Amino acid sequence: MRSIVLIAHNLRSIHNVGSLLRTCEGLAIETVYLTGYTPYPKQKNDQRLPHMSRKIDSRIHKTALGAETLVNVIHSEQIEPVIDNLKTSGYKICALEQDASSVKLSEFKPSNKTAIVVGREVEGIERAVLDLCDQIIEIPMFGQKESFNVVQAAAMAVYVTRFYS
Repeated sequence: MRSIVLIAHNLRSIHNVGSLLRTCEGLAIETVYLTGYTPYPKQKNDQRLPHMSRKIDSRIHKTALGAETLVNVIHSEQIEPVIDNLKTSGYKICALEQDASSVKLSEFKPSNKTAIVVGREVEGIERAVLDLCDQIIEIPMFGQKESFNVVQAAAMAVYVTRFYS
């Protein structure tokens, strides 16, 4: 089975994080890296104030419904070392973003070790992060809206990566 990890960088919505963890658990994602200011569930040796970590954990649980305890979640303030470590471990780093150099999801050819990067809900993934990635993949839009919600987009990309590519 293909090894897939997900990196969620600079997401603001706690509910998106919970839903993302639930989706990743359902699609057997090995690890979810929550980087930058992305909210994250309570962790062992948590550096946040206890009342803050409990509050955020409780809100994540509303949409994760326990998946936050079943998925390997790693928090990192910086995305660069996460990407560097994954590359060293043989992962192909693929950003999910609209870009002039992107490949359509239907034409995407993942490697046996693939890391999918998703980013900010409104602005998307920062150019500096895109430049660290090996490839950019895009989900074509056919309606009038310009993009999907980050969780739905991640779910489509992971599903295609897991089963069709």
